[in-house]
Amino acid sequence: MRIGIFTDTYPPFINGVSTSINMLENSLRKLGHKVFIITVNPTDMKYRLESDGKVLRIPGIPVGIYDYRLTSFYPIKAVNMIKNMNLDIIHSQTEFGIGTFARVIGRQFDIPIVHTYHTMWEDYTHYITKGHFDASSKKIVEYITKFYCDKTIQELIVPTKKTYDLFKEKYNYDRNVHIIPTGIEIERFYRENLDLNKLNKLKKDLNLNSNDIVILFVGRIASEKSIDFLIENHEYLLKHNKNCKLLIVGDGPDLEEYKTMSKKMGIQDSIIFTGKVPWSDIPYYYNVSSIFVTASHTETQGLTVVEAMASMIPVVALNDESFNTVVIDELTGYLFNTKEEYLEKIKKIIDDKKLRERMGSQARINSDAFSSNYFGQRVLKVYRLALKDRPLKKNRRKFTSRLKNTIKRGFYGK
Repeated sequence: MRIGIFTDTYPPFINGVSTSINMLENSLRKLGHKVFIITVNPTDMKYRLESDGKVLRIPGIPVGIYDYRLTSFYPIKAVNMIKNMNLDIIHSQTEFGIGTFARVIGRQFDIPIVHTYHTMWEDYTHYITKGHFDASSKKIVEYITKFYCDKTIQELIVPTKKTYDLFKEKYNYDRNVHIIPTGIEIERFYRENLDLNKLNKLKKDLNLNSNDIVILFVGRIASEKSIDFLIENHEYLLKHNKNCKLLIVGDGPDLEEYKTMSKKMGIQDSIIFTGKVPWSDIPYYYNVSSIFVTASHTETQGLTVVEAMASMIPVVALNDESFNTVVIDELTGYLFNTKEEYLEKIKKIIDDKKLRERMGSQARINSDAFSSNYFGQRVLKVYRLALKDRPLKKNRRKFTSRLKNTIKRGFYGK
């Protein structure tokens, strides 16, 4: 099968979506399929073919939200390049920019489209509205989401039941919704696969010693991740055990604000902010840690939780649908609802080394269910369903003519 994955984010960008796509790409190739990536050029306004023509990068304009760039809806120069890929299926990974282009290409060349909905956009409207018109902006997001995920695709994939419920219960979506948790290459997080010299050097660089209890967060440093909750409660954990260290790995718009917060609280010496780190080094940060924590309300699926489990460290996570299907309470870690519960669970793990080791061992066993190979096989089943149920070719000439007229009127960039 010749598969085109259309995405606004792809390595070298490091986030949950790019990780998911990279895992899917590798898995599909191992299963014998041809995979092409159509994505944004993160550095300049040029078209680039990379990896022997398997990655097409399209120019995009920065939108001011993290490192994202937005391409035009119909970059003409890219059309012939994609036509030559002779795709059997399109897998869209975003609703806007490249995602819109995917839908246009699908209609123009009669290629069925599968879409994965990664982001709960209603949780991110504040970046655009700055807190104004919150209710109306969420309704607009709902309308756009329903349009992109209902009118323009054959099959929809979501990573968790939380997202499934959004479509089925709130949006009244009456078509197929496939719940497929994103896979990861869990083997790259196994301690036995790491360079021990590099691991020991990282401990030294972070000024960690054998007595330290390292509480880890990995992710985007932004308000919706509730990192302030982790910092505020770290003060209480220090009173319980002075050797606690909070290790915060990642970059984002609120990094400096959280650094300032820790200084005002007088606990900056026990909190380590790494900033952006290379994707290849991420497993080492897990493997110098004792406990992984997250209090985020906005995840569709916590891939970092699976990475922590593969690294044999217990997880303490908010009791949210994004996490409670991954973390087994009291077996691979703990789920919490309140500040009091969070502190109670963390203290239990801090005080009991055998509990820490037992939960870590079970976490690694359970992480097998999220292997990239299993992920790829499940996605392939959805591709085959989309190909089987593809609509008959009709109105293609009418659509293409309307598209050309729109381009002539200047609605789409070149």
